Amino acid sequence: MLFLVFVPAFSQDKILDMSGAWKFSIGDRSDWSSPAYNDNLWENLNVPGNWEDQGFHGYDGYAWYRKKIDGTKLPKGENLYLHLGYVDDVDQVYFNGRMIGFSGYFPPKFKTAHNAERIYVLPSQYINYEGDNLIAIRIFDVVGTGGIVAGNIGIYSSPYKSSLLLDLHGLWSFKQGVHLDGNGLNWNEIMVPIPWESQGYDNYDGYATYKKVFKAPANLDSDNLVLLMGRIDDFDKTYLNGRLLGETNDNRWFGESSSYNVMRVYEIPEGLLVPGEMNIITVEVEDLGISGGIWQGPVGITTKTRYYHYFK
Repeated sequence: MLFLVFVPAFSQDKILDMSGAWKFSIGDRSDWSSPAYNDNLWENLNVPGNWEDQGFHGYDGYAWYRKKIDGTKLPKGENLYLHLGYVDDVDQVYFNGRMIGFSGYFPPKFKTAHNAERIYVLPSQYINYEGDNLIAIRIFDVVGTGGIVAGNIGIYSSPYKSSLLLDLHGLWSFKQGVHLDGNGLNWNEIMVPIPWESQGYDNYDGYATYKKVFKAPANLDSDNLVLLMGRIDDFDKTYLNGRLLGETNDNRWFGESSSYNVMRVYEIPEGLLVPGEMNIITVEVEDLGISGGIWQGPVGITTKTRYYHYFK
């Protein structure tokens, strides 16, 4: 499995260097993701670097990394990204106790992602800009080296003036079938944009629903906006705050339809998106066969002008 977040390379600036000492422990406990957990007795490990060369030779299995960062050093009003380089083998990443992304699959359906560069969006609604924030990383390693093994580790920004005003790549809620009310239990987590077959839904064809709850920037002008949903295999109906923004469906059969390769660009009516508040995107997807789901970016909100400048 490979997670590639759509970030224009020219706009990447390193805000915070996170190489060096991280707190580390072998084992696996759910409360290790919590900012309230006391990790003072944990080991200090250097990142990047495999744990075998730092006192844990021959260890395969579960381990966690934790690191606090100062939110006063993070700029407001910008898209922020956590770069973790390369992790051997699989990982789940938590920010202030909330999972923001994953790569690969943990047992019992293990699938390595050791060759995939980790770049995760930091949702602004989770950031404490006035003080401490906690990054916690759960890792499972099978053989050979393990841990955060290589890369230029840190937090990077994509300036607000760049292509996407709000980047919506990353963790979404997902459920098989049509669930447009957005309520109920048993929603799963899925990474966007990646086909759902690569995320545990092998050989599934039919309907599924994606959901994203996000906070729009308070200074976001709600005029002249478009929602980019990338490419979806095969058909979709896309809603914002319960209102249908648009749909793509050429009404052709499997093998004849080309809807899977159409970029979804839906205008957002003025006043529908609420700046400074929580909003919800719901996407009903119908897959005709083979791969399915939101499979390619960009995914986010921008202006019509920037769309035509950067993406057309």
